[in-house]
Amino acid sequence: MNAKGTAKNIIESLPNRVSMDDVIHALYVASKFDRGESEIRAGKGISDELARKRLKRWQK
Repeated sequence: MNAKGTAKNIIESLPNRVSMDDVIHALYVASKFDRGESEIRAGKGISDELARKRLKRWQK
């Protein structure tokens, strides 16, 4: 699906009473998820184990 179609679907899935900020946020989040999924399919992701190790370092 193209970007316009995706945006329409996202907007239609929102409740009737939302702010413009809510619409923008929903579009932004969907865009980031799509990019992340594309990167994972392209082999650019990291393993769950490596992610956990990195998080442990940040929690110290």
